[in-house]
Amino acid sequence: MSIQEQNKQTCRDYFQAFLARDTAWMAKHIAPDFIRNDPGLPFQVKGPEGVAQLHDVLLPAFPDMKLPFFDFVAEGDKVLVRLKVQATHTGPFGDLPATQRKIDIDVMDLFQVENGVLVGHWALLDNLSMQKQLGTMA
Repeated sequence: MSIQEQNKQTCRDYFQAFLARDTAWMAKHIAPDFIRNDPGLPFQVKGPEGVAQLHDVLLPAFPDMKLPFFDFVAEGDKVLVRLKVQATHTGPFGDLPATQRKIDIDVMDLFQVENGVLVGHWALLDNLSMQKQLGTMA
């Protein structure tokens, strides 16, 4: 298996570990200085602990979250993933109480992988569509 295929698999495994809150996987495959660059978050996601914190913010609000994948494109040490976040808002999300509304938003995630370890992440989510789908914006 090529290094690019291995890096793609590491990214697939990341999403599974995230949904499962597999902190053992995170500790092994997310660098301590890993940063998720995400302009839509009110806090910094750094290292395995930051990813676990993100899980603890999102999954109680969207416990049925699914992450269907569409594309994995790898070049060098980078992997670009095109996916969706699909879920039902059944718990508090920040200051927003549960709305029972479904979300279906587009996501582009760019990861940097070194020796099977995630060292960087740049996330772009369609936050405008999410706000509209949650009813917080017309």
